[in-house]
Amino acid sequence: MSAMIEAVTGTPRRRRPRSGLVLAAALLTTMGVVGTAGAASAQPGTGGPATVAAAGPTQQARVALPAPSGPHQVGTVSLHLTDTSRPDPWVATQPYRELMVSIRYPARDADRYPLAPQLTAGEAAAFPGQYLNANGVPLDQVDWSATLTHAHQGAPVDRRGGPLPVVLYSPGAGDPRSLNSTLADDLASRGYVVVTIDHTYEAPAVEFPGHRVVTSVLLDQFGQVGNDPAKITALLKKVVGVRVADTRFVLDQLDALAAGQNPDADHQQLPKGLAGALDPNRIGMFGQSGGGFTATQAMHDDPRIKAAADLDGLLGYVGDNNDPANPSTAATDGVDRPMLLMGSQGDDIHTNPSWDALWNHSTGWHRDLTLCGSTETTYTDKESMLPQIVRQLNLPPVTVTKALGTIAPTRAVAEQRAYLASFFDRWLRGTDDHLLDGPSAAHPDVEFVQ
Repeated sequence: MSAMIEAVTGTPRRRRPRSGLVLAAALLTTMGVVGTAGAASAQPGTGGPATVAAAGPTQQARVALPAPSGPHQVGTVSLHLTDTSRPDPWVATQPYRELMVSIRYPARDADRYPLAPQLTAGEAAAFPGQYLNANGVPLDQVDWSATLTHAHQGAPVDRRGGPLPVVLYSPGAGDPRSLNSTLADDLASRGYVVVTIDHTYEAPAVEFPGHRVVTSVLLDQFGQVGNDPAKITALLKKVVGVRVADTRFVLDQLDALAAGQNPDADHQQLPKGLAGALDPNRIGMFGQSGGGFTATQAMHDDPRIKAAADLDGLLGYVGDNNDPANPSTAATDGVDRPMLLMGSQGDDIHTNPSWDALWNHSTGWHRDLTLCGSTETTYTDKESMLPQIVRQLNLPPVTVTKALGTIAPTRAVAEQRAYLASFFDRWLRGTDDHLLDGPSAAHPDVEFVQ
């Protein structure tokens, strides 16, 4: 969330402060500024296909996501999951925890089914007023409802290859589950079931059935703890703890789905072939920034996750990558299953004490890669979306490099896809393309740190 802090408060970051969970004192002392940023009015879009045509004076920018690279068409369905075993940790009046997840999967005959939007209508309407990591973009000048994913809603599952391996995704703190549709669609096109999780009351907006939209309370939570370091650490631990509990509950629901049951709280009809299609013995997880922390900690805590990838996520309850204080148990214990660390420029086991601790205490296979010229935001859909928005709204070109670094967006997307798929293919499918063995001339931006 450090990029969000800088965008909202105008306060320069310290050297390499990161993690989608990082909330520095600058944020806590400028809540008035945050409130002003959050007051932007939501502007529902007009819908229709995504386009990259130049925006006129009153025309909102529209963007398109890159097509997936695998051989399969992609289907999707969103499920409403209710955990009646615990009250909601963020809203005292809510007696149970509710989540929305999206499931992507290899599909057949998908062209007969509509493409799913990146954000639902309710989420898109709320997004400009709720999302703080704007990266210098006037959010109300973008038609957030117009962006389509490459996943077809409700298309039947392609089960010709037998039970399908599963990969979960947790977003960075303050991000919606849909902000990595590029990687989710791509993995599904390669034959994976991909489950993306919205952490309710932390995501900018989550739309539940019946057009019920709930928004984030996270900034209010941090405003309540003030500048007390101990309270800030405790709240960061709560954020991660809630996320891991969400993940483990979702794993329970996926077990039910694999057994042929329908876990949706409203009992909506599942796409044909989805029930019973998942292989519960081949589950991996990845996440960006705070989601990378979540994926690593969830694998540490739950043996059902067989492999995890952390895309530039700090593993300590601190506000700076260089701070060794308050490491997570994942970092101090290490993990005994395959772990991929993929950092942005300057973030690796030599500069990040929490990654170094994980590295030194882990007994499972592990690899540390750097995507040169990147930032933590590179590992989201904004890598392809932001350049289009900047061009259409005639924003300063530095908006792109400040947010995303200097790497070419097409190369950044291709390299993330290649290495993430190679990792999960190796450890969930038992097929090895040897891309993770050492540097590749085909991917010159990827540095093998160790």
